[in-house]
Amino acid sequence: MTQTDTQILRSGYESFAARDVDAVLAVFADDITWHVPGRSPMAADYTGHDEVVRFIQMLGERSDGTFRLEVHDILDNGDGRLVALVTENAQRNGATLNSPAVHVWRLQGGKATSFDAFMHDDYSFDEFWS
Repeated sequence: MTQTDTQILRSGYESFAARDVDAVLAVFADDITWHVPGRSPMAADYTGHDEVVRFIQMLGERSDGTFRLEVHDILDNGDGRLVALVTENAQRNGATLNSPAVHVWRLQGGKATSFDAFMHDDYSFDEFWS
């Protein structure tokens, strides 16, 4: 039975929550493009598994392992473009991140080919990670 794009993406988020990087990468195309906006050290365009893993490692290192995502909903219009409504949570240097965000995904052939993050408050996001 073939999984829907929503099921594939949800499994990726569940694997991320379980800290199962191999299972997360199984959801991603080898050449996935990953965009994090802003001016913080986290902001960049990442390409491919190795660079995305580096980004995931930075999330863990910079938050002392406290980074978590709450997935509220995944919207799927049926053409491979999906939107996840999430809240990003972390602790860092006495500061707390509790930021609503939108994750925009493109899936093709059962794999995520691109990711773009949009933060509710770019300034506080940059400040938290800087």
